[in-house]
Amino acid sequence: MNSPEETIAVGRRVLEAEARALAIQAEALGAAFARAVDRLAAAEHGRIICTGMGKSGHVARKMAATFASTGSRALFVHPAEASHGDLGMIGREDVIVALSKSGEARELADVLAYATRFDIPLIAITANPDSALGRAADVVLQLADTSEATAEVNAPTTSTTLQIAVGDALAVALLERRGFRAQDFHVFHPGGKLGAMLRTVGDLMHGADELPLVSPDASMRQALLVMTEKRWGIVGVTGPDGGLAGVITDGDLRRHIEGLLDHTAGEVMTPGPRKTVTPGMLASEALALMSDPPPAVTVLFVVDGGKPVGVLHVHDLLRAGVM
Repeated sequence: MNSPEETIAVGRRVLEAEARALAIQAEALGAAFARAVDRLAAAEHGRIICTGMGKSGHVARKMAATFASTGSRALFVHPAEASHGDLGMIGREDVIVALSKSGEARELADVLAYATRFDIPLIAITANPDSALGRAADVVLQLADTSEATAEVNAPTTSTTLQIAVGDALAVALLERRGFRAQDFHVFHPGGKLGAMLRTVGDLMHGADELPLVSPDASMRQALLVMTEKRWGIVGVTGPDGGLAGVITDGDLRRHIEGLLDHTAGEVMTPGPRKTVTPGMLASEALALMSDPPPAVTVLFVVDGGKPVGVLHVHDLLRAGVM
């Protein structure tokens, strides 16, 4: 039995081998990759069909999920099931991405023939461009000529890592081509921590009915009543145009404690608040703004065109799972 040190050495050997293979793959990336992205982008009205057998099939399934989560219609079609009716899932406006290290997986034969018959673009990811898959493809993305991490038994390790990486590279290049944004990403990831981070301020803010606002000439007695009623610990001061002219915080109250009730809101406020957010801002960005000193804050006014439209509290971010 291997000692802990020997086991760690095996793990490092595998990771280092796969890292070297990825570096070789990156260096070899060329015009074929750009053509593949062109083909994927051209399927604007169709879908990206990912297929493969065995371990390549598992990678193809993951690849389809990655495309789908980044704004491209995609699905996995099992090549064996395709031969028994699932070829009907592939349309003329689609593009096929087929994975096979050897390029000779027998189960892919009907998919290749179908693509040729109906002139459906085919992108091959294979280590052998002269294989049946490579010859049938419109674009071949050749995997780097590297050994598997388990050279003695030749189990798919390095090759599947390369397949996953090439699939990720295609997905990222395609989403950047299409101008896919974080806000778009949220549409496909509404749940969990990631979904929470990608929610917008507009999703979480409290609306106009809960805004603590006074005019500049309002008495501080009135301002304190509004602050107490709305319970945000802050009051916004709006100008004649409805814009947010300033804010009154606990700090402002302490600085004007002597004769506080003899002042107006406009005299006590901090003019031109530095920290505000907009409805379209990501919740994660609002959290960063709250946390960024000086000073860190717990409440932010939400403004649109300079006018307050809502208020956001750090507890809203906590309840949404952003923190």
